[in-house]
Amino acid sequence: MRQRAVLATATATLAAATCLSAAGPANAHPEGACSPAVAIERFSDALDKTTYEGTFVGNLSALAVDRDGALAAVSDRSVLFSLDGRTLQPRGALPLADESGAALDSEGLVVDRDGTYLVSSETEPSVRRHSRDGRILDRLPVPDALRVAPAGRAPVNGTFEGLTMTRDGRTLVAAMEYALSGDETGTVRVQTWRRTHGGDRFVPAAQYAYRTDPGLGVPEITATPDGRLLVLERGFTAGVGNTVRLYLADPRRGATDVSGIERLTGQGGVRPVRKTLLADLADCPDLGATAKQPQPNPLLDNIEAMAVTGRSHGRLHVLLASDDNQNAVQTTRFYFLRVRL
Repeated sequence: MRQRAVLATATATLAAATCLSAAGPANAHPEGACSPAVAIERFSDALDKTTYEGTFVGNLSALAVDRDGALAAVSDRSVLFSLDGRTLQPRGALPLADESGAALDSEGLVVDRDGTYLVSSETEPSVRRHSRDGRILDRLPVPDALRVAPAGRAPVNGTFEGLTMTRDGRTLVAAMEYALSGDETGTVRVQTWRRTHGGDRFVPAAQYAYRTDPGLGVPEITATPDGRLLVLERGFTAGVGNTVRLYLADPRRGATDVSGIERLTGQGGVRPVRKTLLADLADCPDLGATAKQPQPNPLLDNIEAMAVTGRSHGRLHVLLASDDNQNAVQTTRFYFLRVRL
């Protein structure tokens, strides 16, 4: 989403890419420890303020590993980019649109098992299935309460930011960025859909409550190979900069299905999703990064895209990207992490 002043199947190609330098500014660090569980290997500003065949490359809101080992990256200005898995350089730009031809505020991305793209937009919000050439093939049902007011109770520019698929391909998961009107502040809803047997259609399933840290929202979620979720929490304070934290969460461990609960007010009997802090990215070594505006760590920016790109030596390779909002004082930056669960 556009930044607000408030305190997302591994492939061998990308697994190898995490050990190589991308084109453009990239840095290495001997340890790179952000926490006992997370280390940063390097970062790359190779795509900052670049264009591809006349299209601005930036505003990146979601990442996914595509079938051919490339990276799929969606911008919130309604463009789906294909990036080289080794160099990050663009090799395709596909415009996306809704049923009337209007641009999407595209925020979440999943490459399904048949190669089609599931893309969430926080305008309505919605989740649409697109063909490889961008045509709309399907639109998933969304519970009424999650719709933007006045149709529902969701805030404008605060809905389906995170989108991911479990490794078995049976469950699609979307995270709201902020709480619904009437829900307790900081309690965001995580909606799931179940794939119909043998098909490519999804029906609404369980919904969970996730509690963010004070002042933070959820810009992205990504499923781990064992079925848990990596969750990014993010906020921005003018004159101070970004807060970005990485959590591990597991809705399967006793979380309450809240799909039938109209208001989440902290009432007893409702168990939110359990979460464990993996790292506050402000604690990472800065690797020589520079920031164009105040930041608690110059490495930080408006991070809101995430993908698991591989696994080696018991650690996940996790790629993050920032949304520069096409703003001169922000940076399109990629972050290469190793995460031990």
